[in-house]
Amino acid sequence: MKKRTSFPLFILLFLTGALFLNSCKQDTAFSGPSVTVNLQQSGEPIQKYIYGQFIEHLGQCIYQGIWAEMLLDRKFYFPVTNKYNPWAMANESFWGDGSPLEYPYLGGSPWQIIGSSGSVRMDKTNAYVGDQTPVIKVNGQQTGIRQNELSVLAGQKYVGHIVLAGEASLLPVTVQLKSAEGETESITIDKLTSDFQTYPFELTPSFSSDSTSLEIFSEGSGSLRIGTVSLMPADNLKGWRKDVVDLLKELNSPIYRWPGGNFVSGYNWRDGIGERDKRPPRKNPAWKGIEHNDVGIHEYMELMELIGAEPFIAVNTGLGTVQEVAEEIEYCNGAADTEMGKLRAANGHAEPYGVKWWAVGNEMYGDWQLGHMPLSEYVKKHNNMADAILRVDPNANLIGVGHVGEWSATMLSSSGDHMDLLSEHIYATGSKDPAEHIGLVANLIKEVAEAHRKYRDSIPGLAEKDIRIAMDEWNYWYGDYIYGELGVRYYHQDALGIAKGLHEYFRNSDLFFMANYAQTVNVIGCIKTTPTAAGFATTGLPLKLYRQHFGTIPVKVDAGSTDLDIVAAISEDQTYLTLAIVNEKAEKQEIAFDFGDSQVENTGKQWLIQNNDLMAYNNPGESPAVEIKETDISLKNHRVEVQPYAIHLIRLGISKGN
Repeated sequence: MKKRTSFPLFILLFLTGALFLNSCKQDTAFSGPSVTVNLQQSGEPIQKYIYGQFIEHLGQCIYQGIWAEMLLDRKFYFPVTNKYNPWAMANESFWGDGSPLEYPYLGGSPWQIIGSSGSVRMDKTNAYVGDQTPVIKVNGQQTGIRQNELSVLAGQKYVGHIVLAGEASLLPVTVQLKSAEGETESITIDKLTSDFQTYPFELTPSFSSDSTSLEIFSEGSGSLRIGTVSLMPADNLKGWRKDVVDLLKELNSPIYRWPGGNFVSGYNWRDGIGERDKRPPRKNPAWKGIEHNDVGIHEYMELMELIGAEPFIAVNTGLGTVQEVAEEIEYCNGAADTEMGKLRAANGHAEPYGVKWWAVGNEMYGDWQLGHMPLSEYVKKHNNMADAILRVDPNANLIGVGHVGEWSATMLSSSGDHMDLLSEHIYATGSKDPAEHIGLVANLIKEVAEAHRKYRDSIPGLAEKDIRIAMDEWNYWYGDYIYGELGVRYYHQDALGIAKGLHEYFRNSDLFFMANYAQTVNVIGCIKTTPTAAGFATTGLPLKLYRQHFGTIPVKVDAGSTDLDIVAAISEDQTYLTLAIVNEKAEKQEIAFDFGDSQVENTGKQWLIQNNDLMAYNNPGESPAVEIKETDISLKNHRVEVQPYAIHLIRLGISKGN
């Protein structure tokens, strides 16, 4: 028996030795760069709030973006006249080389008269909502109003309601969808009263068309008054677009800043509460177009509940008063027996919302901001606002307005006892040089970090207070406005740049507590929509990928001679290591990782975002040109072949005892 088993054992020992020598030979033959990752040298944990988002009442971010309402100016802010010319053309320049950017915006009523000229007048005395209500004079022929350029899908149910008043002689009143080819889907209303009544309806067209009209008309006689009208896809979720909500759930951002932005400095939060049809339409105080006030505190909080995110509300320190802000905090967080709590309960939510995060103003350093004032005066206003907020809710977390330079330094020294975090904003305006472009966002983040380290060294007591940074607006902002106001398109080069920006946050995890990518939908957003489709822009991919899979405890990386951007982190339970690599070059590279004494496995998962064309982009409703590809990975001696123009995220297990 001994003789029979010794031969296989000898062979086994021989083969083992040969494999070992071959492995050593391969290691010696590898001449590429080595990257050292020290799992024992870790930094401050990466806060989940680094993956925050920002939504503002601007362009097509909320209305025509996340909110499901299909109709424009449904409360008749603009008068309905014989002159049908709804679209105006803006010609503006915010950034970059100063070249003007053109985009259409709603500059007049989107409602067109059906029937004879002069059949519609605007009643400014007894308006149903806002300043005016259309009154339609019907004289035995089809007369009414229509809104054009709507998009519908065959077989999709649409739900709506219309608020009407008029005489019985007008009956029936028809509400219908009509395609450009004349196909129709309609309902009739067979009862009217002299007082306004709300009539719900459902429409399921048999046709698909991007040139559909919603028509409201009568062929009787008398005066028909239309208070307001609404139309949404039936699958909406409490008024929010289901397809967009599904993407927000994928994005999995832990926190959303709202409602602005520049918008908030002219916004009265009371306009956004109460019966939705009775909330007055306003001119957007900071941007183009109309603020319908269909989305206010209650709707925003319902969205946060739908997607499992925390609210982060900005208050108006521009044109707003201390009392208005204090009442807003009480409305959100006060008990049901407080004055504002009673009002909140009357509006449908008895329990306090428990909002923790509050932005005390927005960009008050800029002369473009409504209510802008000198720094010396603003410090006083911030402190007064903060004191008033904390009297209402002592547990509120306050984020002050910062801007690297004298403004941030003064806020930290004069208002450091009146804030928990200080905001900073950065926008990269693009470069024609690809390498420079990809590095713009990360370089700006690094500059903010360096400035705040100097503040901690120079401002007495600041280091002990540990006031960290909320980068509550950050992004690329350049290019044509394809998706409405500020609706830029993002390319693969921007995805690489956003990933590098995240890397810079990770490297400075001791300073950056929160970051809010601006803005989530359309505008300068990571999700783009059409009326019937939604999809991730290229910049949404790294935001989603890192949020889902990157570790939470950053560890030291020495990239050696490689020019790749590499960060690493271990999971909170220390069971796996994640490596993130950005290659902004057109050539692939092979690198070897050295983990020292740590036992890191060679097998795991890899997620790859890659395209050989830096200008590749995604269109909503079409197959994406840039996407995340997940594969199993088996490394040879911890060597990785890094693809050109790529983001690699690799997850490897850590053996026990490390």
